Amino acid sequence: MKTLVIAAHPNMEGSLVNKTWMNRLRDEEDVTVHELYAAYPDGNIDMEREQELLLAHDRIVFQFPLYWYSSPALLKEWQDVVLTYGWAYGAEGTKLHGKEFMLAISTGGPEEAYQAGGYNNYSLSELLKPFQATANLTGMRYLPVFKIQGVRMLNEAQVKESAEALAAQIKAQF
Repeated sequence: MKTLVIAAHPNMEGSLVNKTWMNRLRDEEDVTVHELYAAYPDGNIDMEREQELLLAHDRIVFQFPLYWYSSPALLKEWQDVVLTYGWAYGAEGTKLHGKEFMLAISTGGPEEAYQAGGYNNYSLSELLKPFQATANLTGMRYLPVFKIQGVRMLNEAQVKESAEALAAQIKAQF
């Protein structure tokens, strides 16, 4: 199974977690890591190139830190530009049907902050519903989310452990 990891972090060099994940995944066979902010520093996304990448892979992973309860801006722009009507959805938009879709998410706040009555009032699952809806609309199978929360409190060993766990989940059969 060929996997495309679309890594989106506006400051990847400054991110211990997302940078560690990305670097670890580059060592995996049949995994392509595509760093959006490095590929498109000007924000001008090449729709055809991105669609070709999607077609060449069986599993699509969005890797990002949760920003304002969603993805970083360039990943949202990528979705708007690449997942077009007639290609990704709509009567003729079947190009992604049958592919698998997964999220790899990091949050600054701890798990208990993401629940009813917690600091953010909503569970992470509730906040990620738009991504699940995107998978449904485009005919992709939504896989279990990989998450690490409370990243500000993690030490280097825990971050490396999470990178190994992410690599294992990306390679797993569901």
